[in-house]
Amino acid sequence: MKTVIVGGVAGGASAAARLRRLNEQMEIVLLERGPDISFANCGLPYYIGGDIPKKSDLTLQTPESFHARFDVDVRVDSEVTAINPQRKTVTVRNGENTYEESYDQLILSPGAKPVQPPIPGIPNQKVFTLRNIPDTVKIKEYVEKKLPKSAVIIGGGYIGVEMAENLVQAGLSVTIVEMANHVIAPLDEDMACDVHRHLNAKGVRLMLGRQVKAVKEDGSGLRFTLDCGEISADMAVLCVGVQPDTGFCKEAGIACNSRGSIVVDEQMRTNVPDVYAVGDAVEITNFVTHQKGFIPLAGPANRQGRIAADNVCGLNSRYTGTQGSSVLKVFDLTVAATGINESTARKEGINYDKMFTYSPSHAGYYPGGSPMSVKVIYERGTGKILGAQIVGSQGVDKRCDVLAVAVRAGMTAFDLTELELCYAPPYSSAKDPVNMAGFAIENVLTGKVKTFHWHQVDALPRDGSVTLLDVRTPSEYAMGHIPGFRHIPLDELRRRIEELPKEKPVYVHCHSGLRSYVACRILSGRGFDCYNLSGGYRLYESVVSGRKIPDHSCIDPN
Repeated sequence: MKTVIVGGVAGGASAAARLRRLNEQMEIVLLERGPDISFANCGLPYYIGGDIPKKSDLTLQTPESFHARFDVDVRVDSEVTAINPQRKTVTVRNGENTYEESYDQLILSPGAKPVQPPIPGIPNQKVFTLRNIPDTVKIKEYVEKKLPKSAVIIGGGYIGVEMAENLVQAGLSVTIVEMANHVIAPLDEDMACDVHRHLNAKGVRLMLGRQVKAVKEDGSGLRFTLDCGEISADMAVLCVGVQPDTGFCKEAGIACNSRGSIVVDEQMRTNVPDVYAVGDAVEITNFVTHQKGFIPLAGPANRQGRIAADNVCGLNSRYTGTQGSSVLKVFDLTVAATGINESTARKEGINYDKMFTYSPSHAGYYPGGSPMSVKVIYERGTGKILGAQIVGSQGVDKRCDVLAVAVRAGMTAFDLTELELCYAPPYSSAKDPVNMAGFAIENVLTGKVKTFHWHQVDALPRDGSVTLLDVRTPSEYAMGHIPGFRHIPLDELRRRIEELPKEKPVYVHCHSGLRSYVACRILSGRGFDCYNLSGGYRLYESVVSGRKIPDHSCIDPN
């Protein structure tokens, strides 16, 4: 039996290696249109910034090493231009030569290509995209040889933010222009505001809710026309997303959706017999919502390659959906997400609620710790965990991985409270941040406390019909407070409780939501109707200040 694989990297290379482990006699041909069959996509920005010092470090396998290890016929610089299902062949172009290669089974892993929006002035030799090693080398050489002083990043997604960090590290002044009101789409705005503040502190200029309309040469640099005016820079990197690179698949009658993603079943089969597809080119089913979607990530691509190989070899392996677990380094911050965010929950009409907690990365008495912001999306009533977002400096990936398992396993907030996670003072607290999120949600589900959220604060009446209460310390209050909130420190609350009218609802906050929860328990025990601000003053202030970070100033072209 002969299996031909179109495309290497995560999906194709994983499929090839799995095929060989399962069948020593199979003929395996891997066709890759580029010069590299297996390279570190996610490491590309860090070569530009210098964290990865050598280009060779980006190459995980060479054609020679892959052949030596797995006995796979690897052919680089070999682009598949057509699929001929009736003849069971693919048409391959290698330089000026074109030939047909036969197959018994075909696995497609063509990947995705950068979106090229119809912006006048693009393409331009000073406007780059980043998808593979040649792209990376072009940017690196331009920075080192032309010595640009400034760059515009068009798009504030994962790659855009990573490029911003690494170009700053390379000595450039960087501006991110993003159409949405926040960077990093898997985050909700309230969690992205911490990222805005951090990027701003590192010198990255953010222009959010703005769109590049045109690019033109301006002497030795570029001038960008935005919807607010113009800005200038010496170079630009286009990071507005990717789209499936599947034109030759559609022409062969392989079913694709409106985005261009190849439609596959749970076994990664297409509608054409003996043809499978994996990786960034395929349509996925969202694990949480069960809706079809597009989530191009390396982890799912690797698993899909393995599953396709299993089914080629007669094993009944199934892909059960993508939940979008991801992590990102933003200078000194780590940003992680899994499952769905609030925006998706609202869009899909899911009966959800949310909880914000603010926990230390490890025991407070052990030096060197830092806090992390945690947002958990859960199903009302059941407490089933639907998604999570975490922003912090240490231990973020570890906690998000635990919550990713919770999403995959269908766990509830009650389950989170029972997790026995590793503890030692340098690594965690006896009550881990994941446990704390579970406790906070459990308190709501069991009626021990009611919550309100940062976006409801400004709409609360200031006419005396409700009591607004701040239970932080005097020094905290003096550093900043929400207008209209009365100040009674938590430790004084019991002896001053007579100052509060019992017939009025009390909306209470502290810095993070923990002390105000204690205050709510005190007040509820005395007959008050009490609401606790989830995430506390810290989250409210983060959103308020984070929304002020974007710079909307442009040069008036007139």
